[in-house]
Amino acid sequence: MSLLTADPSRIDPEWMTQALRQAGVIDEVRVVDLACKPVGNGLVGDSYRFRLTYDCDQPKAPATVIGKFPAADPASRQSGSAHRLYVREVTFYRELATTVAIHTPRPILAEIDPVTDDFTLILEDLAPAREGDQLAGCSLADSQTAMAEAAALHAPRWNDPTLDAVDCLVVASSRRKDFRAALPTLIGLYKDRYSDVLEPEFLALVDRLPDAMSRYHSDRSTPRTLQHADFRLDNIMFDVRGNSRPMATLDWQTLTVGPGVVDVAYFLSAGIDPSDRRLHEVDLVRLYHSELMRRGVRDYGWDQCWQDYRRYTLHGIVMGVVSALSVQRSLRGDALFLKMTQGACAQALDHDSFAFWQN
Repeated sequence: MSLLTADPSRIDPEWMTQALRQAGVIDEVRVVDLACKPVGNGLVGDSYRFRLTYDCDQPKAPATVIGKFPAADPASRQSGSAHRLYVREVTFYRELATTVAIHTPRPILAEIDPVTDDFTLILEDLAPAREGDQLAGCSLADSQTAMAEAAALHAPRWNDPTLDAVDCLVVASSRRKDFRAALPTLIGLYKDRYSDVLEPEFLALVDRLPDAMSRYHSDRSTPRTLQHADFRLDNIMFDVRGNSRPMATLDWQTLTVGPGVVDVAYFLSAGIDPSDRRLHEVDLVRLYHSELMRRGVRDYGWDQCWQDYRRYTLHGIVMGVVSALSVQRSLRGDALFLKMTQGACAQALDHDSFAFWQN
């Protein structure tokens, strides 16, 4: 029997009992009551914490779990479906999470309707934890942890040709041409919204995106791997389960195949102040590279890694522009997307990144 539902209000104790039993999380106990509250800052998916009460004690029965569902906001939901974000995240938890070493929540239930894009994710709750906050930024120590976890994602599937057989990743890649065709229109809309608050030198870089993205997307000079593609603080938790693990990464909706260092450049542009990034970025990228080597990567020297870091800053600019126009507008969202774009543009200027993609 399918437990698929896109509506968290339909989840009752009987439903949760069945989901936990099918996953082998509980045996004979039953959920007799539950309370549901929103959690997190998801942009195209809505997350809730379910607090569970059982009819008797079972030591390993979870007191809470996290549920994730399509966004209730119609615009955000349409964006999630159009970009195949929902199917990518469900596929990650069902098929790919166990093949990489990055720490993520254990999936209890992961179901999706490929026709309607209704989906249900029930995940282990990693609380107590310290939630990442994009607007607040993070410490050098947190950045170092993130670099090590990025390598834990990228190294196990490094140059793995079987990733090209994962259907949702193939479809996502095939739509890049459509994205490039739509990009000038998106940039126009973005400038209508933010031109009064985004620095002129950064707006000039946004205007240069369409000419650069064709070569950017077709480049195959860098080894490819499984890429999170939205690897930033709002999608990260630190000191999870009461500090039993240093970090966990959430929100796998943008999962794709590409150069791993894209995640590194994006995190450092979006997560720390530009002045701190300039001071520490060489050491942080070296840490990432050394972790790749420690995990068995052998065909990727430091010089190539550093050059790739410098040229793949464009991803952060694209994410700032596209994300702002893909979800319901809010004050926090405006601040978030502006910070993302500003950080990535500053990074691109520092490294003359667009020069790598000129015809």
